[in-house]
Amino acid sequence: MNVKIGIPRGMFYYDYHILWEEFFKNLGVEVIISPKTNKDILNHGISTCVDEACLPVKVFHGHVNYLKDKVDYIFIPKIMSIYKREYGCPKHLGLPDMVKHSISDLPEIIAPVVNLKSSKRGLKDAVVYSGKYFTNNKREILKAYEMAYVKHEEQSLSNILDENIDFKKYNSRKILLLGHPYNIYDNYINMEVGKKLESNDIKIISTEMIQESIAREYANTLSKRMFWTQGQRIIGVAFNLIENSEIDGIIYISAFGCGLDSVLIELVDRKAREYNTPFTLLTIDEQTGEAGINTRIEAFLDMLKWRDENEDNISAFR
Repeated sequence: MNVKIGIPRGMFYYDYHILWEEFFKNLGVEVIISPKTNKDILNHGISTCVDEACLPVKVFHGHVNYLKDKVDYIFIPKIMSIYKREYGCPKHLGLPDMVKHSISDLPEIIAPVVNLKSSKRGLKDAVVYSGKYFTNNKREILKAYEMAYVKHEEQSLSNILDENIDFKKYNSRKILLLGHPYNIYDNYINMEVGKKLESNDIKIISTEMIQESIAREYANTLSKRMFWTQGQRIIGVAFNLIENSEIDGIIYISAFGCGLDSVLIELVDRKAREYNTPFTLLTIDEQTGEAGINTRIEAFLDMLKWRDENEDNISAFR
């Protein structure tokens, strides 16, 4: 029987799932991914996680709970830093420990520390640490990672728009859907915001569609360095598209209580006001109702339409 490793479909999964899946598959390990978020997963997450945690962390606990009886190991890396002199959300670092102390009868958790704040050596150490659960051949581990990284990069590049693309050629309105990937791409917790926009003939722009170098260039215009990696991308992409008038509006999806977003939202809001770019915020938690989300989206789209067809002095903000 093959050894099975579980990967919860939450948090950094949306950034690195191809890398992780391919790495373990290359080592001959059977990879089990938890299903898309549903009511049962959310309810299990809420019941096991501490009340103070944000919705994505609670959802992550639900995915771990789903996997715990189906695998031999669960992969939950401690992600401290993925760029030099930059950090992630503190919850990413504490995630393995939160899970261990919240959910009983867990299989062994593989929790490598990913810390690149000083050098890239930390990545190699994390890769070897994870691989040694399945083989002692260091060369085989590094080769498995290199092959997985190639596929990860191919997928990442396929999501990026050509840097010379003319956004203005689109006939439909273009809206930047902004936020952390685990809020943007988990359609259950965001109540399928993307589908609602597409059904209204909206062209959705996401942060992954803009080259990282461009995002960082614009993020670096801040008076102080943005030391959150995800913040760099969110701020950089928003500033780029706002300043070049390439979008018709911004919808920011944020989990209630997110410390990072409390700063990022304010920065994006100020830039949007400066350039008169419509901006609205959708805050989600386990109590959020779909009717409220629908109303906010409909009102925002109606405002854009009225603004274009009748007046340009209607408030463009929440």
